[in-house]
Amino acid sequence: MKQRAPDSFELMVVERDPKYTRSSSTLSIGGIRQQFSLPENIQLSLYSSEFLRNIKQHLSVLDDDPPDIQFQPHGYLFLATESGVEQMIENHNVQKEIGAKVELLGPKQLKSKFPWLNLDGIEMGSYGLENEGWFDPWALLSAFKKKAISLGTDYVHGEVIGFEFEDRRPVIDETADPTIRTNYMYIKDEIGEVHCVEFAYLVIAAGPYSADVAQMLHIGLGPGLLRLPLPVEPRKRYVYVINCDNGPGIDMPLIVDSSGTYVRREGLGGKYICGRSPSPNEEPDVSTLEVDYNFFEKSVWPVLAHRIPAFEAIKVSSAWAGYYDYNTFDQNALFGCHPYFPNIYFATGFSGHGIQMAPAIGRAMMELLIDKAYVTIDMSRFHL
Repeated sequence: MKQRAPDSFELMVVERDPKYTRSSSTLSIGGIRQQFSLPENIQLSLYSSEFLRNIKQHLSVLDDDPPDIQFQPHGYLFLATESGVEQMIENHNVQKEIGAKVELLGPKQLKSKFPWLNLDGIEMGSYGLENEGWFDPWALLSAFKKKAISLGTDYVHGEVIGFEFEDRRPVIDETADPTIRTNYMYIKDEIGEVHCVEFAYLVIAAGPYSADVAQMLHIGLGPGLLRLPLPVEPRKRYVYVINCDNGPGIDMPLIVDSSGTYVRREGLGGKYICGRSPSPNEEPDVSTLEVDYNFFEKSVWPVLAHRIPAFEAIKVSSAWAGYYDYNTFDQNALFGCHPYFPNIYFATGFSGHGIQMAPAIGRAMMELLIDKAYVTIDMSRFHL
């Protein structure tokens, strides 16, 4: 927005965790892919890939070193059993139609290309040829912030703790229920002082805690259009770092097994990162970021060792946990203006895909606020 209309408005970003120690973005594995089932998700990631390839053009700051996000373009490889083949083919057709560079591989082709894979039970693979891989999410977030500050964005260390409302009764029917509106929010700063800040538009992009801010606006607590809560909640996910001296090398893509277990290289020194989403009855407590190593032993390692036999002999060297901003409705984005508040917008619920879609999401929000319509990617599917 500041690039498009630098002198037309003031822009403030409120961060309660300015070092991003609990940020979903910085605690992610930094993956980017086009292998989705919805056309809009494919379009979002295709644009983000173009943005990342040209990041020095987009995010460089005068008199500073150009950003380097360490992008590794080694693709994703999704594996499917017989029961998943039909869905993989359907997804592939959508991806190709949108313009994604992906190919389907049978067992013989998979074995020829990735001889270190055990293909027991696998009938097909979907492999990303371009615009997929992984990057350093901290470097990308830092580059975004540095560029925004250089263009005049004001970053504030604080926490939104409430809003000031006014009732607006319809002029035509004075007996009708009033409509509440807000242009003022209360922010508690790092030393505990509370400030009232006026805003014209508010974009809520609070990740897994977006629903907490929504509740301050009576979303989910009121009648009519305020009745439905924002269906976003934190879900904790573990990332494990393993060492294997004779594991796959430079040709290894980010592999997603049919079970949902994933693994990719981390550098070239025999280090890998891996994990998987738990089943509904395994969802961990989200009150802390403590790592459950038993989950690795029980649910991750057996799958890895089966699919890549070299991983039968590995050592866990470290691990961390982070939060998804999990959309409990359909695990897709929740985006756009709230149907009750004409000046309050949401960009949340990405369920693990937020950092890879961030450039395209930022552009879409800019279009909504400045052009009052989508110019590039139609995000209507994700409206609240």
